[in-house]
Amino acid sequence: MTTTTTSFRKYVSIPAAWILLVLAISSLPDDCRAYKKDSIFHAVSRHGKAKASKPVLPGPWKKAHATFYDGSPSSFDGGGACDFKDVVQEGYGMNTAALSGALFKGGEACGACFELKCVDNPQFCRLGHPTLHVTATDHCPPNPSLPNDNGGWCNPPLEHFDIAHPAFGQLAEEKSGIIPVEYRRVPCQKRGGIRFTILGNPWFIQVIVTNVAGAGDVKSVMVKGDKVPWTRMERDWGETWKTGVHELVGESLTFRVKTTDGRSCTAWHVAPKDWQFGQTYEGKKNFRM
Repeated sequence: MTTTTTSFRKYVSIPAAWILLVLAISSLPDDCRAYKKDSIFHAVSRHGKAKASKPVLPGPWKKAHATFYDGSPSSFDGGGACDFKDVVQEGYGMNTAALSGALFKGGEACGACFELKCVDNPQFCRLGHPTLHVTATDHCPPNPSLPNDNGGWCNPPLEHFDIAHPAFGQLAEEKSGIIPVEYRRVPCQKRGGIRFTILGNPWFIQVIVTNVAGAGDVKSVMVKGDKVPWTRMERDWGETWKTGVHELVGESLTFRVKTTDGRSCTAWHVAPKDWQFGQTYEGKKNFRM
């Protein structure tokens, strides 16, 4: 009897361990919260029970400079270097900024949120030194033909914000041209879930990730289908991610988004099996604040 029991445990322990591991992995919590109201887009959510990790923002105050660009409604089309397309329609509004290369980091900062205040310029700063929250949506290119202190504001290694005109006016008078500011990273406040706009073709799939709360800037994106296992997507440019796994066409899609603070959020089956290119799908989850 003893031999039989031992033998039975020998053969059962391994698959049992695997079952427990699979169950544990499937129930891992996301660092995001679910919304009760139905989204205007197709969405399915899944809840974890364990305690999620805490955000690490806001960050310390640092010194930089800021200028402004056109900022008219027509200037917001095209998405800029982050490929957000129409930032007003996508919920970013006109509180947006193009970052110098030192802050933009090749597109890694897309979607990050910053708090700015005008300093050391009493002649032009608004009374009370109000702060302004902006989202990084574009890149301010360098101008090597001009010196860093006279027109080459976005040249390396300067940290600079080129803010949309309507938003700049909340910090200082526009006749100031350029102002010294202090800035810090802050959590992004968003309504609704993370959104995924699917582009490309049956052989090459692109996904633009928008409306990301918390840290805001995305470090990695993974996708899985009904039969296709978790697949890491590559950053195409800005917040556009790509994959050549064409077997995802015709399968419901689940996306896992990881932000630069190390937290992750999963939109389970956010795109149905009959998803279409050019459509946007919104999950019922976003990062906890």
